[in-house]
Amino acid sequence: MAPTIPAELDRQRALGPEWAAWLDRLPGLTRSVLDAWELTPEGDAWHGFCSLVLPVRGSDGTPAALKIGLPDDESEHEHLALGRWAGRGAVRLLRADPGRRALLLERLDRVDLTETWDVEACEIVAQRYADLHVPPMPQLRTQASYVERWAQALARDAREVPIPRRLVEQALSSARELLAEPATAVVHADLHYGNVLRGRRDDEDTWLVIDPKPANGDPHYELEPMLRDRFEEYSAPGALGSVRDGIRRRFHTLVDTAGFEEERARDWVVVRSVLNAHWAHEDAVRAGRPLDAAEREHVTACITVAKAVQD
Repeated sequence: MAPTIPAELDRQRALGPEWAAWLDRLPGLTRSVLDAWELTPEGDAWHGFCSLVLPVRGSDGTPAALKIGLPDDESEHEHLALGRWAGRGAVRLLRADPGRRALLLERLDRVDLTETWDVEACEIVAQRYADLHVPPMPQLRTQASYVERWAQALARDAREVPIPRRLVEQALSSARELLAEPATAVVHADLHYGNVLRGRRDDEDTWLVIDPKPANGDPHYELEPMLRDRFEEYSAPGALGSVRDGIRRRFHTLVDTAGFEEERARDWVVVRSVLNAHWAHEDAVRAGRPLDAAEREHVTACITVAKAVQD
């Protein structure tokens, strides 16, 4: 019997025909991997933005997690990065079928950092950077190749995108300067609170990273998701200081804990924030409609982060 696709994941059909085609194939694809690898599902499926994850047991009784991902270029080399990290700071890879975007992973607790005090969570994530930022791997694409493509699209839409023109020009200028530098490490590229789960190493609880979009790039690229995620907490009852204060507190925690260069980290946050806001605009244009309420909130959050780190 093919697994049921969670409703939240199935709603990604709205993102276009590539998503719809993958979601149509996903139940049968998952069933074929389960059979080929002699895995028995146990418990309900969960999912990321572009992947299905099933808790399973192998034929020898070992608990694991089967992940089937959307065949996009950003996740194409996930198995290579996980293999290179070999469980150091990250989930262990047990088996991979890159052609089917199937990964068999050690099973971690379904406890992430979304309920952890944000400053403490930033410290935990910044401590993982040293484990993940190994020397560049020849098989990986460069982060510059992605950012250059995204920046070209932003420049094309500069007059229409709902972002202050000053920020657009600043992001494009900073991107040109940053992309002129060679890649120095493997970067995760999507490291946020939900992509760090509790596991065990040496019989002790620890936090382990999942779901990389690996590329060869600049370690300073990593920070932006930690500033934008859980955005609503900046203005929640009991929040300490203003939204700007909260963003800057997370930013400096990440920079100081990781030992990063503040100016370079700030430039990457601005670039990534503006690119993220532009993607919301692209989604709306692709769907032939104005920005919806959630997209407007997203754009506002991106602009706020970009301004806060440099005020």
